[in-house]
Amino acid sequence: MDLEPYRGELVAYCYRMLGSFHEAEDLVQETMLRAWKARDRYDRTRASVRTWLYRIATNVCLTALEGRTRRPLPSGLGAPSQDPGAPLTPALDIPWLQPFPDARFDLEVRADMRLALVAAMQVLPPRQRAVLVLREVLEFTAAEVAEQLGTTAAAVNSALQRARAALAEAGAVEEVVEPDDAGARAVIQRYVRAFEAADVPALVRLLTEDAVLEMPPVPLWYRGSRDYGRFMDRVFAMRGTGWATTLLTANGQPALAAYAPEPDGSHRLHTLQVFTVTAGRVAHNVVFADPRVFETFGLPGRISSEEFREFRRER
Repeated sequence: MDLEPYRGELVAYCYRMLGSFHEAEDLVQETMLRAWKARDRYDRTRASVRTWLYRIATNVCLTALEGRTRRPLPSGLGAPSQDPGAPLTPALDIPWLQPFPDARFDLEVRADMRLALVAAMQVLPPRQRAVLVLREVLEFTAAEVAEQLGTTAAAVNSALQRARAALAEAGAVEEVVEPDDAGARAVIQRYVRAFEAADVPALVRLLTEDAVLEMPPVPLWYRGSRDYGRFMDRVFAMRGTGWATTLLTANGQPALAAYAPEPDGSHRLHTLQVFTVTAGRVAHNVVFADPRVFETFGLPGRISSEEFREFRRER
């Protein structure tokens, strides 16, 4: 029985459930181990291998979520700040939502994984969360989900309705509409040019009026292009100009890795930034500064001055 072809989609499923890529990988490993030990009891007349694996993974995730607090983003914890000079003190006691490294998985695995949706899902009770993903994203039937959760199809449908209503109330449904990829790329390319030049007015012109900037593990966040720009003024005043960036994607969204200039001409990895682009403008930027996130994306921590010059020639 070959279980490996299912690993990628199971990691994506557990990530949606837990909001943590690292935990998702661990839980999939546990799922595979349980499945291998129970392989002699698997009955192909009752369920496909895929359905059987999702039942095991769901039980593993629900057990892991017992007694857990949700993984939030800063915007889910309180009001926005209006002080661009507020202390940038990390809240390391909070289990922050993590981004998903798209490049490590097939395109099909990454569907419906926008950060806003995953963050909103963390508010749902775990079983509602499982029903939502299994029915809406993975398209299992109500009967299959009932079998996976040990309940009835009617209970599954009821839980799905409640989950949909909760997401609609949170405004997460509109956030996950697929953007025009070519248009989004063009916006981010203009954003990159402005960012590398530390051109705050140009950055602000690319923002929606109520654009959100947040930066876990710092619990601060800002709403509105004015405060966004004021904070970026502070960043560039602190770290200087001449940044380097590399484009990538996370959670099916455009993203960039930002490298801050160092006195010796090298560049040090500063942040991973994940964007939501709406109607030709940046509406949301989640800026991650967690070294574990950098490791997940396989980003080099430092670019030498020689590498930077080569990087510039390639651009």
